[in-house]
Amino acid sequence: MKILIYNEDYETVKESGVGKAIDHQKKALDLAGVSYTLDPNDDYDICHINTVFPKSASFANKVKKEGKKIVYHAHSTKEDFKNSFILSNQLAPLFKKWLIYCYKKGDLILTPTDYSKNILETYKIGREIKVVSNGIDLDFWKGKKEDRENFYQRYGLDKNKKSIISVGLFIERKGILDFVDLAKKLPQYEFVWFGELNLSLVPEKIKKAVQTDLKNLHFPGYVDQEALREAYAGSDLYIFPTFEETEGIVLLEAISSKTDIIIRDIEIYKNLEDGKEIYKAKDIEEFYQKIKLILEGKLPSLKNEAYKIAQEKSIENVGKILKKYYEDLLKGDEK
Repeated sequence: MKILIYNEDYETVKESGVGKAIDHQKKALDLAGVSYTLDPNDDYDICHINTVFPKSASFANKVKKEGKKIVYHAHSTKEDFKNSFILSNQLAPLFKKWLIYCYKKGDLILTPTDYSKNILETYKIGREIKVVSNGIDLDFWKGKKEDRENFYQRYGLDKNKKSIISVGLFIERKGILDFVDLAKKLPQYEFVWFGELNLSLVPEKIKKAVQTDLKNLHFPGYVDQEALREAYAGSDLYIFPTFEETEGIVLLEAISSKTDIIIRDIEIYKNLEDGKEIYKAKDIEEFYQKIKLILEGKLPSLKNEAYKIAQEKSIENVGKILKKYYEDLLKGDEK
């Protein structure tokens, strides 16, 4: 059994969650002993596609004509497309139609969570949908002694202040407006947002937020994985103010780094109990209150409880699940 991980669109998505998912798939298959290739001209049994660009859909048509199996990974939904780019809300219904067109090319649809599976089932794609986490490399995200000093020095942070970070594109759905407002309300802390997006693609209110002139608010842009690992481990608190996700790889990264965390209380995370495994906030006021309580030591750390979540979604486990799904797909074809 040999898998083609379709990689032609990788440069376009490498800084996003989809790009990280592709990286994780490669490592997961290595660990599971599954042979794979990135070369579309190689021989292979199954093509695994993660992107929904026209080029991806066109390649899927080619694979179909050759009589090979396709696993289409559904990382996107209409719901998480909203509140992202200029005109995204107006285009969302068309985007949903395009997603259905792409996903229908798969013999099997994979998606990261039960939550996203439930959404996709309402699309009536007519294909079997299975769940597999995008996974997390637990070994890579372990903290090191020098992380805090390096993190503060790298971005010129005030060593007398505690720090709060978040990671994501410059889009409203990720909660960047709340992040900037919290930085205004809490000048006693350093706020650092990692990730970026061409400002010509975002609404005016996002441009204004990103260009806000606050001494305690920093936008380093896109950084490599090592610098990001250092930031998770070196900061005092990670907040995830997102309004919609299909999984949230960055949350898994923060959990794996054993960072204290507050997430927005949204449907996808309903199975996580506030105050038991992780802290949740319904709105900006609750983020404000819990940030202060955690950083002032008035709420206990839940980092060790949260870490159990990441352990369940390790790269090793993802590799085993993918291997089984591939084998089942090929066995079904034999029948």
